[in-house]
Amino acid sequence: MNNRWLIILLSASALVTISLGIRQSMGLFLGPVSLEMGTGREVFSFAIAIQNLLWGLSSPLFGLMADKIGSWRVASLGGILYAFGLALMTGYVTPAGVVLGNFMIGLGLGSAGMAVALGAVSRSVSDARRPLALGIVTSIGSFGQFALVPVTQILILDFGWQAAMLTMSMIAAMMIAIGYGLRGADDSNSAMVAEATIGRTIRHAFGSRDYILLTAGFFVCGLHLVFIATHLPIYLRDNNVDPSIASWALSLVGLFNIVGALFFGWIGGVTSKKIPLALIYLARTLIIAVFISLPVTGTSALIFGAAMGFVWLGTIPLTSGLIVTFFGPRYLATLYGFVFLSHQVGSFMGAWLGGRLYDLFGNYEIMWAINLIAGLTAFVLHIVIREKPLPMKAQTQS
Repeated sequence: MNNRWLIILLSASALVTISLGIRQSMGLFLGPVSLEMGTGREVFSFAIAIQNLLWGLSSPLFGLMADKIGSWRVASLGGILYAFGLALMTGYVTPAGVVLGNFMIGLGLGSAGMAVALGAVSRSVSDARRPLALGIVTSIGSFGQFALVPVTQILILDFGWQAAMLTMSMIAAMMIAIGYGLRGADDSNSAMVAEATIGRTIRHAFGSRDYILLTAGFFVCGLHLVFIATHLPIYLRDNNVDPSIASWALSLVGLFNIVGALFFGWIGGVTSKKIPLALIYLARTLIIAVFISLPVTGTSALIFGAAMGFVWLGTIPLTSGLIVTFFGPRYLATLYGFVFLSHQVGSFMGAWLGGRLYDLFGNYEIMWAINLIAGLTAFVLHIVIREKPLPMKAQTQS
């Protein structure tokens, strides 16, 4: 019983490793899938955008389900949905098939992704351990990007994109069993009392200025991450950078995020959370500005991947930590799910708008500019957040 929290931590980390690792590999399929369908880049970009939007829309729902019926049931369901979506795209290679497959993947990410994993861990550790534990889940989860992105690229080059995607489907199916490791997180009163008070908690959250600011700022995180993950490989190819460099650039994002997520998870437990969170958005803005201002080479791409990696998912332990500061850990899966919905609306825009603007203008210049403006906006939004807990009385009254 004493090490139950460790089993939950490792299971949550494994879920995030697989779900995000495969997700971060999807940009590698943009070129070959679009070529086989005979379409421009917008169709696949739109499918990825739908995936991210469904991921966001379903996260609050699956977070609520996890708080009510148990994280492990919801996570295992997510493994089924995720694996099915990937398999569907390998056999139904049409715009409709790609969109439907990404629809299923989006639901799988919502039910076996970050919101449910973080909620389970948050309920299982002490207040003192929580910020670092959330950082560890995010950090270990980044290993999936480091490991799966180059493996996916090798599979695509050696065996074709369909064999690569089918392999990812089989890996995703492992989440069905891994989800069972979260079962210990549900042996608490949280899930049993959720139905009685969660509605009041949600209403109270959406009446909070600071929760709204946090939610708005997370939109930018999604915009940055999914635009880069989806369009960086083909952007580098447009600039005559070898495809293997693109996969390694994304892989370095995952590798350096392991360090970054641990660092920001740790620092969120010893100092203010809003200041390092605001600085992450400022750092991203500066990194992007330098990258697009210099000639694009294999070396600059790898440096960009490493630099962005350090500030890639450090937002997650800090954002979820602020939610716990505001409202406590009981309903983190649900409340983080709503914040994450904003993130995924940003993700939708990052994926789809990047493809749309490219097809209109033949380059990514406007989209890079949008990313810069958004980063500065997020910096300001987080600076003005008031970082303080809400009184318990305020959370229980209507």
